Amino acid sequence: MPAFLVVLLLLATGVVPASAAPVAACAAGPVSPGKPDGAVVVAPGTDLSAKTRELPAGTTFWLTDGKHTLGPDEFGQIIPKDGNAYLGAPGAVLDGGGVNRYAFTQQARDVVIRGLTIRGFAAPRDQGVVNHDSGEHWTIEGNTIEDNRGAAMMAGPRQEILRNCLRNNGQYGINAYRAGDGITGLLVEDNEITGNNTDDWETKEPGCGCTGGAKFWAVNGADIRGNWVHHNHGAGLWADTNNNDFLIEDNLIEDNSSEGLFYEISYNVVVRGNTFRRNTLVQGRAFAARGDDFPVGTVYISESGGEPRVRARTSLLEIVDNVFEDNWSGITLWENADRFCNSPANTSSGSCTLLVPSVSSCSAPGISSRPLYDDCRWKTQRVSIHGNKFSHGPSCSGYCGRMALLANFGTFPEWSPYRGPSVSDAVTFRQENRWYDNAYSGGWRFVVHDTSRTVGVSGWQGAPYSQDACSSFGDGGC
Repeated sequence: MPAFLVVLLLLATGVVPASAAPVAACAAGPVSPGKPDGAVVVAPGTDLSAKTRELPAGTTFWLTDGKHTLGPDEFGQIIPKDGNAYLGAPGAVLDGGGVNRYAFTQQARDVVIRGLTIRGFAAPRDQGVVNHDSGEHWTIEGNTIEDNRGAAMMAGPRQEILRNCLRNNGQYGINAYRAGDGITGLLVEDNEITGNNTDDWETKEPGCGCTGGAKFWAVNGADIRGNWVHHNHGAGLWADTNNNDFLIEDNLIEDNSSEGLFYEISYNVVVRGNTFRRNTLVQGRAFAARGDDFPVGTVYISESGGEPRVRARTSLLEIVDNVFEDNWSGITLWENADRFCNSPANTSSGSCTLLVPSVSSCSAPGISSRPLYDDCRWKTQRVSIHGNKFSHGPSCSGYCGRMALLANFGTFPEWSPYRGPSVSDAVTFRQENRWYDNAYSGGWRFVVHDTSRTVGVSGWQGAPYSQDACSSFGDGGC
């Protein structure tokens, strides 16, 4: 059982006081692996960077109790060699002192970082402290990585991120980005990801899309399971731009100020067996306060869906057997008619869909005809939402408590073939997006086709939308 679930079980049974809930202190974190035979002992005050340079690849370093530092140079850092391991005795802390930018850098393979507290590093925005250069097959396990600027870590191919406490970092707990893409086979399991984005980047740079617990960019193949993702200042989990083949399973995602899960211009994912609680309340209330009627989603699917032509373990975007309790909202399926490959409205500038090799191909006049007319758009399609439980209490009113399936009226650019209601019609009626066999409690409303249309249960289930067949709204379903 994941460590955070043990703590939650103790809380539920009254064995420990509520004050022990690890909002400030993680349930996950350093667990000493024990000193291996042959490990090089590193005491505080030892120049670990120099030791790493002197000794051969495959060396295991054992950091003893106390505070380890990397000197006064902002570029003081450890550059591992292939197969190196850095293990922490109980109480071992690697501290950047607010001066060093990075802890572990460059592109060695098969590096292990285990049992350390890593804190006080000053990585710039969009950069990370551990595995800064996205080396391949790093195992980052049983650490507390906290109170750093930037991201606690970057990710590389086949990286394993296991049982860590990723807490109170300036931007992200995990920034799964690699220059040139190429992250495959990522495993994120049994971590606690909490309190990240302490630098509040979206306020500093509105619309930067650069905040939250964990963000994934162009990752092809990821299993994200058994994590506790909570109290992050932004989205909990955010996959942005040409991600594919994700399994997001058995996570507890709660109390994040924005979306619990944001899946954006990406493909083929199964979201299964997760619990979403009290997410999106800060964001939803902010929208409501300014009179913005856009249906912000606790699970927000934006220009993403199942695509059989992109190889993955599924050809759907499936949201199944999850529990949603007391969130601002439910699930929003959205498609921006003005956002497509080569459009000035595409904030992921320079990126194209995985079906078109060249951005320049998506231009007039060719984009007006098939196959480019279809393939230049990231489509919200083949989304299957079933077996979920949605509930909220009586305090949810106004813009709260909505589900949505919609797009905007296309207007831009002038040469766009998607102007007018064509995308709203497609996402609503022709792209195989279906809710069914769900269970609802509390009053729910449904925004459908565009923001001007909100219907109740009978309108949602009846023609022409015909959604939520065999779902129960206190009536037992079929």
